Amino acid sequence: MGGNDAERAAPGFSSRPCDGPVQRCCGRRFRDMDSFAALRRMMVDCQMRTYDVTDRAVLAAAAEVPREAFLPPSLSHLAYLDQTVPLPGTGRALMTPMVIARMIQGLDLKSGEDVLEYGGGTGYGAALMARMGTQAALWEPDAEALAMAELAMREAPGGASASAVRPADESFDAILVSGACETVPDSLFPLLREGGRLIAVEGFGRSARVKLYHKSGGKVSGRPIFDAAAPVLAEFRKAPAFIF
Repeated sequence: MGGNDAERAAPGFSSRPCDGPVQRCCGRRFRDMDSFAALRRMMVDCQMRTYDVTDRAVLAAAAEVPREAFLPPSLSHLAYLDQTVPLPGTGRALMTPMVIARMIQGLDLKSGEDVLEYGGGTGYGAALMARMGTQAALWEPDAEALAMAELAMREAPGGASASAVRPADESFDAILVSGACETVPDSLFPLLREGGRLIAVEGFGRSARVKLYHKSGGKVSGRPIFDAAAPVLAEFRKAPAFIF
């Protein structure tokens, strides 16, 4: 189910990326609110495939999961734009489609694995991973975001669950951190099983990189795999330094 360097197009998808700028290709029909399915198709072809997302399970899940259900109704028209969408009243945001898809691809998920999305706001990442055949859960400490997630999961059921607290006595094969970390998210490492993977955006702005961690022999090591930016999660901000 994992991605590789060779392109593997999902059944029914174009064999080549869309012509023209992404925003033009994927934004041209946003006024037609009855065509969310068509917009999902354009999102997959014009944003994800052009960003080296080639895993057919990721592409198929993105074409099926209604991203608009993971935003308040007043923001649903932004669901398929190539941009981050802040969630009102929370410290969270829905990451851009292409970044979250490529991060999930980087986890190399296998059907039946236990996976966790941390800080995912309304749980779009958990829903994608659940659609890929994993046992997916969302851990979202932000109460307002969690309420949105619970509503979204009722409207777009797919097997994912959501909680405001750390999963008790649980461990996971893979963890998706849906936001940027200014510090290493080592507080999540104990949740990884042996052989487990964790992926997160580290840094901010132009210095941000997506980093993939592996747990082997009880130790966790990581390496950068591509450049990307995301809103910083408050719990992983660097403490202010005093300058004398």
